[in-house]
Amino acid sequence: MARLPRLTLSGHPHHVIQRGNNRQTIFVDTQDYETMHTLLVECAQKFRVAVHAYVLMGNHFHLLATPTDIEALPRMMQAVGRSYVRYFNQRHGRSGTLWEGRYRSTLIQSERYLLACMAYIDLHPVRAGLAVRPSDWLWSSHAHYLGVRNDRLVTPHALYWALGNTPFAREAAYGDLVQAGVADDHQRQLTDATLRGWALGEPTFIEDLQKKIERRVSRAPAGRPPAGSKKHH
Repeated sequence: MARLPRLTLSGHPHHVIQRGNNRQTIFVDTQDYETMHTLLVECAQKFRVAVHAYVLMGNHFHLLATPTDIEALPRMMQAVGRSYVRYFNQRHGRSGTLWEGRYRSTLIQSERYLLACMAYIDLHPVRAGLAVRPSDWLWSSHAHYLGVRNDRLVTPHALYWALGNTPFAREAAYGDLVQAGVADDHQRQLTDATLRGWALGEPTFIEDLQKKIERRVSRAPAGRPPAGSKKHH
C-alpha cells in the first residue's frame, strides 16, 4: 500500500519522533547532545518553526513544534537530519544512514492534547529509567518551564502562558501537571497517532481538519457512519 503523505499544516502543533536506525545510539556523549541542540536552535529559527517542547534520548528524540507554513517543519527536519549525520559520521568514524527512515509526525489538537504531549515528552527519561525526576535529565525542555534555565530552543505555547498570571504561577502549575503524569490512554494515543500519521483530536476537530486537507487525516472517515450502516460486535 502506498505511503500516505506526511500530515503537516501551518499554525498547528505537531508531535515529531525521529529514531536511530535499528534503535542504534545517536547521542554518544555530551558533545553529541549539544551539537543536536545547536542544530535544532539554528534550523528552527531559519525555517520559522516554534518548538514548544523537546527531549533528546540516547537513540531517538521528540519535538512538539508549530510550523509557520506547510514546508517549514519538513525543511527544518531535513536540514537537521543531514547536518547531524555528517557531523556524527565524521566524529565517530562511521558511514551510512543514521536514521530509521523519515521522521514520524502528526498534528494534534492544542486544547485537548498539547499540555499532555508536553508532559509526555518531559516524562520520557523517567519512563526509560534514565532519570528519577524529569528535572534530572539535562536534554529536555522541562527545566525551561520550571524556570531553572533559559533554553534558546523553546518557544512557549499560548496554553502554557494561560497556566498562570506570573512566571512563578505558571512554573508551579506546569510542574504539578507533569508530576501528576499522563494517563495511559493518552500515552498510547500520542505514540500511535504519531507513528501512524493520523491526526489526534476530538471528532469535531478531525472533521474540520479533513475539510482543509486532501489526504485522509484519520483511520476511519470523519463524521457519522453512512445511513443504514450497522454496528457489528
